[in-house]
Amino acid sequence: MSRFGNLGARLYRGEVGYDFIGKRRIWYGVSILITITAIVGLAVSGLNMGIEFKGGAVFTTPKTSVTVAEAEDIATEASGHQAIVQKLGNGGLRIQITEVDTAKSDQIKELLAKDLSVQQEKIAADLVGPSWGEQIANKAWTGLGVFMVLVVIYLAIAFEWRMAIAALVALIHDLTITVGVYALVGFEVTPGTVIGLLTILGYSLYDTVVVFDSLKESTVDVTKQTRWTYGEIANRSINATLVRSINTTVVALLPVAGLLFIGGGVLGAGMLNDISLSLFVGLAAGAYSSIFIATPFVADLKARDPQIKALKKRVLAKRAAAAAKDESAGLPDDGFPSRTAPAVAVVGQRQQPPGGRGRTSERHR
Repeated sequence: MSRFGNLGARLYRGEVGYDFIGKRRIWYGVSILITITAIVGLAVSGLNMGIEFKGGAVFTTPKTSVTVAEAEDIATEASGHQAIVQKLGNGGLRIQITEVDTAKSDQIKELLAKDLSVQQEKIAADLVGPSWGEQIANKAWTGLGVFMVLVVIYLAIAFEWRMAIAALVALIHDLTITVGVYALVGFEVTPGTVIGLLTILGYSLYDTVVVFDSLKESTVDVTKQTRWTYGEIANRSINATLVRSINTTVVALLPVAGLLFIGGGVLGAGMLNDISLSLFVGLAAGAYSSIFIATPFVADLKARDPQIKALKKRVLAKRAAAAAKDESAGLPDDGFPSRTAPAVAVVGQRQQPPGGRGRTSERHR
């Protein structure tokens, strides 16, 4: 077995682990810092909305020797607006100019034909009205809202309302970071971006539900035992699924990284950036939030439950009594601790359960 696989098995059995719950405030702080940065970037730079949302014209030219930089200058001068130019595989150009109406598009087309040294009738022009873009934006917001409502309802029924709230917080966290990255890097927001955003919500939710399912299984009749607190069981659930979350995220990120860095960067297929950037950032943020945000937030919400508070008091009292008993058992007649006094093994400030990760009833017995 590989070292990583062996580590995963040990995490699953509870032999080793990272104290995610105990150090949750550190990761809350990291998330707040990243979120604030994203919001500031969004407020300062704003989103570079594509032609589908703002309206305008797209001109496709036949093969030409004019470079992209030269075409951008020509199109900007001809239209009076900033133009986005992409080189096509056949040697032609795709020139995108926002806020252009039908009358002005004919004038721009004539100027482009003259300055690019191509025939005017061979330049294809497609117009997009701003009202159509507004409809697309409204439908995107509607779809996002419906998705969020259905997610909360499902998780509240399948798990509990605290998990539904935590999942919703994680999803908003992922969306905010992804949109903020778009604002900071200046990538164009197109319908492909919206598709990418809706897609990452599914990936983020998948990772979160995997951990929640493990937590739900581990906390059946949790108040009937006195070995572990709810936070410790939640921490064990995260560690048990940690390697699985990392593996699925890395496997999903590799092809998306190929689209973003090779397709969009090396090959210059700019349209791939619209969807690949949202997928790349969203997948990474989703894996992070499912581990460091969602489950720790559930533990915080559960800690307010009177039954869970009482459980924690019983567990800590039992441990204190056991420690006092062990300490007194190791004191000989001279009053000094015996060298053979038994030791209590504590890993990451929490005792590890003996044996593997069996069924819940056996572990809590």
